[in-house]
Amino acid sequence: MRLGATLAHLSPGPPPPTAEWARRLAGAGFESLWIHQVIGRGYLVPDPFVTLAVAAAVTEGVELGTATVQIPLHHPAELAHRVLSLMAVCGDRLTLGVSPGSTAVDFATLGRDHATRFRVFRENVGRVRELVTHGRDADADLGPAPSRVPPMLLGSWGKNVERAAREFDGWLASGYRTTPDQIVEAHGRYRAAGGRRAMVCAIPVTGDLGAVGEQLHRYAEAGFDDAVVVIEPGGPDPEEVRALLP
Repeated sequence: MRLGATLAHLSPGPPPPTAEWARRLAGAGFESLWIHQVIGRGYLVPDPFVTLAVAAAVTEGVELGTATVQIPLHHPAELAHRVLSLMAVCGDRLTLGVSPGSTAVDFATLGRDHATRFRVFRENVGRVRELVTHGRDADADLGPAPSRVPPMLLGSWGKNVERAAREFDGWLASGYRTTPDQIVEAHGRYRAAGGRRAMVCAIPVTGDLGAVGEQLHRYAEAGFDDAVVVIEPGGPDPEEVRALLP
C-alpha cells in the first residue's frame, strides 16, 4: 500500500508553508501529496489549485491530487479550465479527486445550495470530464485536448461507493469522520462492484503513532491501494509517520 500525505491540516492554526512542507514530505518518502477543498470553516486550507501548482514546482516524481474538489461549488467550464491549467504545471502527476461535497458551511460561504448538491454533481461532473478530456464541448472551447487525462476518483459514501466502482477510476474513503470498521466494510462493497484504485484519505495523525500504525496496517491487509495521512499541528515528524509503513 502506498502512503501519501496532505499539504495542509484540517484544524485551527496557520497552514504550513506549501513549498517547504511539500519538499519535506517528498523528502521523507511520501509517494503522493494531496489537498482538500475547504472554505469558510474558520481555518485556512489554501486553494487546492494554487497549492498543487506550488508543490509541482518544488518536487519531482510525486503524485499530486485533489481530495477532493467539490464539483457543485464551481461552474463546470470554469472548473475544467482550472484543471487544464493545473495539468499544464503538474504534467502526468495530477490525479483529480472529486465529490458532491458534504459540509453546509462551504456552500453557504459561496452562496450555493447545499440541499441540491447531489443533483448538481450528477449534472456537472460529466461535463467537467468531457472538457478535461477533449478541451471542448458543444458550448465551450477551452483549448486543445491534453495528451493525458488525469484519473478521476470519487470521494463518496453510502450507495455512491458502488457508483465510484462503476463510473470512476477510483474511490476516496474519508478517514476523518468514519471508523476503520466502516471503511473496511465499504471497501468490500467497492471491490465486489468491480472497483479499481481504493484510497483511505485524511487519516488524522496527532501524537499516537501506535494507533495510526495499526490503522495503516489494517487498511493494507484489507487491500487498499493507498492511504493518505493528515499530520496535524504539533504532530510527529513526517519521517516518523512515513516509517510506520515501510
